[in-house]
Amino acid sequence: MTPPKRFLGLETSCDETAAAVFTDEPRILSSVVASQHQVHAPYGGVVPELAARAHLRNLLPVIRQALADADTRLEDLAAIAVHNRPGLVGALVVGVSAAKMLSALLKIPLLGVSHLEGHVYACQLAAGRDIFPCVALIVSGGHTQLVLAHAPDRLEVLGQTRDDAAGEALDKAASLMGLGFPGGPAIEREAKAGDPEKFQLPRPLLHDGLDFSFSGLKTALLYTWRDLKKAVGDQAANAARPDLAASLEAAVADVLTIKAMRAVRQTGLKRLAVCGGVACNARLRRQLEAATLAAAVELVIPPPALCTDNAAMAAVALEQWRRGEFASDDLEAMPN
Repeated sequence: MTPPKRFLGLETSCDETAAAVFTDEPRILSSVVASQHQVHAPYGGVVPELAARAHLRNLLPVIRQALADADTRLEDLAAIAVHNRPGLVGALVVGVSAAKMLSALLKIPLLGVSHLEGHVYACQLAAGRDIFPCVALIVSGGHTQLVLAHAPDRLEVLGQTRDDAAGEALDKAASLMGLGFPGGPAIEREAKAGDPEKFQLPRPLLHDGLDFSFSGLKTALLYTWRDLKKAVGDQAANAARPDLAASLEAAVADVLTIKAMRAVRQTGLKRLAVCGGVACNARLRRQLEAATLAAAVELVIPPPALCTDNAAMAAVALEQWRRGEFASDDLEAMPN
């Protein structure tokens, strides 16, 4: 029996340096992620130049660890897969350059894949079976999209944010309230002790198609927080911060859930895949579970380790591999 082929996946699209080894079955043999949270925390958000420098420091150790965890040698690899789009251009260049170098040295094929397609494919990895076609909600710090996923590498955009991504709005809101970075987990921790109905925050574009907008919600929170501090003082405002965090979390979860279910109804499909870092949020998961259960729709959400940025989801490159569609040695980083 022929042993499964092994692949190395690389991810450097934003602020996580990641490498993974997976097989063509597919099966994840290892997944290693080096976080940059401490690098960016003083700035309340990702600083592109610092992200690129951190990738340069972290990538080779992360690759070595992924190979060791998978008991795999470089010469065992059948191909190198790298997310080359979209993302921060300086960050992407680090991963793409490393992948091209390894491909040339090892004389094995190079596969360039979409970070967004990778997120959706993480749902299939989690399910352990074919989930296509489906409606997919991609919701992270850099992206908020609803797509009709015809196949792992064939996504049709149904709706997307007109301004801020949901995760970006959470990051900025957390920074405004002094909760730290990354904002999504910080908001969720603060919200656990809060009342989500205490503050009436808007649900932007709730009744308008499948596009999103979170800029207005972020601005509403800014004014609410500013006015609260002016009215009661900083100490009392801080005491009310869990309520404001819970109200913000509820507003984001309401919009994402209602729009996702609208897309399901419009397409007539009975499967919803949800991916990206914001999909780790417990409130969002609960609301999606309740909504899909009521509508008799299958919900597929990966565990948190496959929701946040990782290199195992580069296994979407297996689709290209099977078709013999390899990247050339002039593969470029494509930020948009």
